[in-house]
This record gives sequence, structure tokens and C-alpha cells, in this order.
Amino acid sequence: MEIKRETAWQLLTEFTHNDSLIKHALAVEAAMRAYAEKLGEDPEKWGFVGLIHDFDYEQHPTPEEHPQVGAGILEQRGFPPDIIYAVKSHAQHLNLVRERPIEKTLFAVDELCGFITAATLVRPGKKVAELPVSSVKKKLKDKAFARSVNREEIYESAAALGVDLDEHIAFVIAAMARVADRLGLAGSE
Repeated sequence: MEIKRETAWQLLTEFTHNDSLIKHALAVEAAMRAYAEKLGEDPEKWGFVGLIHDFDYEQHPTPEEHPQVGAGILEQRGFPPDIIYAVKSHAQHLNLVRERPIEKTLFAVDELCGFITAATLVRPGKKVAELPVSSVKKKLKDKAFARSVNREEIYESAAALGVDLDEHIAFVIAAMARVADRLGLAGSE
């Protein structure tokens, strides 16, 4: 199995049709690629994992199914065990150990990408590149805002990754800004 973006994109779009879920996958892919570059890892592989991490979510959104159903599909299609484990490891409810940097990073960027998207969409201009870290941190304290986002996961995952929360937020914002047009976060006129 070749780890190519085209393969990941085909898998994602085969199972996911919801525009918001596709944009989330693109945001996570961008953050994963950026961290891979920063850490001297393989951006193709890390981006691949980011793009497919939730490919089964639209059809199997429950903790009983996601991402286990997706992992089974990946296994049937011959994906490498380390890719499958990385995808499974982002699900907190599976209680899998995250040892490798790719696993820690996926867990650290997944919820944060969604939160940054939500924080951008409520700002005038809707431009992720102009989203201040302070605004994200303020929204994190507001329990009514994006209430489905697990704040503890965001804090704990940044610590497990060994990065300062402010730096982590700024880094993910910058990664998402690179693909802002594809995320619908390039700003409104």
C-alpha cells in the first residue's frame, strides 16, 4: 500500500460527503503535515493519517463504531498496521497508548482544529490567519461556546506532545491558514 494523498482523498470522499467533515479532515491534514515538517517526520504519511482519521465518522458516528469500523475497512484494504493504529489512537474512548509522535500529534490537533474553525467562524471577517491565540484561549474558557469540544483533551494533548499551549494554538492556526481557501476560512469580503 502506497501512502499517497490521492489514496487518502479517495477513501475520505468515498465515505464522507458532509462538507464540514471534509473541511475538518483537510484542517487536520494541514496541521499534521506542518508538525511532520517541524519534527523531521514524513509529511506525506502524517498528512495521510490526518486526512483519513475520521473517514468513517459520517456513517458511523457513535463511540461503539468510530473509529473501529474505519479501522476494519483500512485493515481489509491492506493499510499498514501503524497507520491503522494511529487512526484508532485519536479516539480517547479506546484508551490506546499514544507512544509515537504521529499518534500524539493527531490527538493534539484533532479537537483543536475543530475549535479553531468554530472560533474563526464567529469572528468578523472569518479569516483564520487573523485569529489571535488570545481569542482561542478566551473561547476555551467559555463552556457555552462549541460545547461539544473536550477542552481537557486540548490541554492534555498539548502537554503530552510537549508543547506550550499558546505555541501549539499559534502553530495550528498557521498551518490551517496555509489552506484557508479550502477550509472556507480565507475571509469574507
